[in-house]
Amino acid sequence: MIYVGLTGWGDHPTIYPSGLAAKDKLQAYAAHFPTVEVDSYFYAIQPRKNVEKWVKETPRSFQFIVKAYQGMTGHQRGEIPYESKEEMFAEFLESIQPFMEAGKLAMVLFQFPPWFDCKKDHVRYLRWCREKMGDIPVALEFRHRSWFSPSFYEKTLKFMEEERWIHSICDEPQAGEGSVPTVLHPTDREKTLVRLHGRNVYGWNKRDEENWRSVRYLYRYNEKELSEWVEHVQTLQKTCKHIYVLFNNNSGGDAADNAKQFLQLLNIEYTELAPRQLDFFS
Repeated sequence: MIYVGLTGWGDHPTIYPSGLAAKDKLQAYAAHFPTVEVDSYFYAIQPRKNVEKWVKETPRSFQFIVKAYQGMTGHQRGEIPYESKEEMFAEFLESIQPFMEAGKLAMVLFQFPPWFDCKKDHVRYLRWCREKMGDIPVALEFRHRSWFSPSFYEKTLKFMEEERWIHSICDEPQAGEGSVPTVLHPTDREKTLVRLHGRNVYGWNKRDEENWRSVRYLYRYNEKELSEWVEHVQTLQKTCKHIYVLFNNNSGGDAADNAKQFLQLLNIEYTELAPRQLDFFS
């Protein structure tokens, strides 16, 4: 099955009625897409009550992709707000239990920063993370090109297969060491993750500017580019059962429209979404 969704449900004006309250957006989102990335976890491990609310608000078959907390992937500057990494992972695992109990956890995404390059210490840390996550499906996304350099390309993919990492395949600007190529190679027979970040090379490299976050993912895919990804996804399906495709090009609000267009090109119409007509005034 192909699951198409977005990275977060907060900022997608084209699919929400005007004036819709933030607390109602997940329910409205679930009327359009069968999966979502919970990017709020990157900034803080979420209280269990939040997760229980999200589980309750979505259809039975809905799937969440939880982004690992920034302290778990080395994004956080300075000390982590926990006594130890073990405590941090334990709290994260406790927090996602309601997703798991409801059968709504597709995977946890470990996205590592651009400075996380291919070296022994980092390989050891990946093994440690995988061990801590137990049997939970986990996806791995790199941002440093060294992992897919000619000398490490095959070794990286073999490592991911042996360590049971789901490959997070990226479409992103090709902007030097801080970006990775599109590598159409599933490392898990059950699940593969595809994340479409756009192709804004200028925005990708301008991290020193104050508004870099607002332009980094400023990009709208055209039909030719989306059609290429239709072919890619269909190829991935030959060796992997479930493909999750997330649009992250939302600096200008393009992600939802591109995801809808992508579904049309795939000729997919989901049948187990939330009801489209909700009473937002109750």
